[in-house]
Amino acid sequence: MPGRRSVVDYALQRRAVLAAVAAGRTGLFEVCDASPYLSRAAKYHGEATEAPCPICRRAHLSQVSWVYGEALGPVSGQAKTGRELARMDAAQEEFSVYTVEVCRGCGWNHLVTSFVLGAEPVPGRAPRRTRRRAATE
Repeated sequence: MPGRRSVVDYALQRRAVLAAVAAGRTGLFEVCDASPYLSRAAKYHGEATEAPCPICRRAHLSQVSWVYGEALGPVSGQAKTGRELARMDAAQEEFSVYTVEVCRGCGWNHLVTSFVLGAEPVPGRAPRRTRRRAATE
């Protein structure tokens, strides 16, 4: 994604969780806890990868991207495909994206990256007011 900024990679945290599982300090029920909503989002909005699940090693992982932002309104909190993210990047104000890897076989899920997309705010200019914000002030 070309407009990505403020990227945070959670690979070290993922490695620590997997090491804790391998050492027996963390149980499988603690890491294979994908909700039905997350599993459905992986099925319908996720992008399949060739990477095998690090827990069950049978199924391939899917990556699901979730969007959050004040200017997104009702779209905030929804799963989006890569194509939808590219379209939103060009048309929306700044918003956050959280990418989660999910195994639909065993329920493994972990936050992979987070980043910001959308139009960067102009310094010195107040952000555009939304209806919800205007109604509360």
